[in-house]
Amino acid sequence: MAASGRFSHADMPKDFLTLADWTADELLALLERARELKELRKRSREHRTLAGRVLAMFFEKPSLRTHVTFEAGMTQLGGHAILLRPEQIGIGTREAPRDVALNLSRWVDAIVARTFSHSLLEELAEVATIPVINGLSDLLHPCQVLADFQTIAEHCKLTDAVIAYVGDGNNMANSLLLGVAVLGLSLRVATPAGHRPARRVQRRAEELAAASGAHLSWCEDPVAAVTGAGFVYTDAWTSMGQEAQRERRRVEFAAYQVNSSLLRHAPEAWVMHCLPAHRGEEITDEVLDSERCIALDQAENRLHAQKAILERLLLQP
Repeated sequence: MAASGRFSHADMPKDFLTLADWTADELLALLERARELKELRKRSREHRTLAGRVLAMFFEKPSLRTHVTFEAGMTQLGGHAILLRPEQIGIGTREAPRDVALNLSRWVDAIVARTFSHSLLEELAEVATIPVINGLSDLLHPCQVLADFQTIAEHCKLTDAVIAYVGDGNNMANSLLLGVAVLGLSLRVATPAGHRPARRVQRRAEELAAASGAHLSWCEDPVAAVTGAGFVYTDAWTSMGQEAQRERRRVEFAAYQVNSSLLRHAPEAWVMHCLPAHRGEEITDEVLDSERCIALDQAENRLHAQKAILERLLLQP
């Protein structure tokens, strides 16, 4: 890809809702551009490729990383971001999703939406004539996983990575499955039996893995999953909207905590977490604050990976 951030294929996806919509070559091109953008920022080199462009940010859920990195990213690329709160818009009450998407398509250049329901994202994308980006839904979190792959690639050859995910089979596990399946990597998922990743995602990941040669496995034993892994990944046991289940989940997931005892089975592994972390639950302070934890690198790379996504969607021929 050229330094301008332009991609050459006009038939690439319009939206960024799921990594399953993208080919391995397309994702690798995004990762390469993210690496370039990170280097440009490190050298204080301006890269205002989206001057005059506007991003609408619709957030139903609280956000630190997604909000700041998209707004900062648009500013660094020379554009502007507008935060839209749910009480301002009233999707589904004050105004239908279709009408919101059609109106925004007349005013701005792209939409990033952070929603409880993945179906709302799909509805917006179906109607909007501008790109729609998944900033997180109950099903998927693709921007995070692209940043995760950028982070992994900073520590080893991406195709050599062996990743173990331990904890809840939530939107992070779903997106990791799809991303690994597209790129042909290796992922072991360890969850309690009743908390496996979404079956529809598993089926799609298996289809993609059959073509890419990816190695996907699931078990209930976290020790078996992490043994010999190069990267151990975890996420909160209780996601937004599941607060009433927190105490029950703390019991169900107690054996899945990423701590020094578990990591003895992966002595060379880097530890990953998409944040925010519930310290003392899915991960201990000792591990989260250790030098082997690269969670802050992941958070930093959200900025660069999302700038690459924005360029790709807004500068396509």
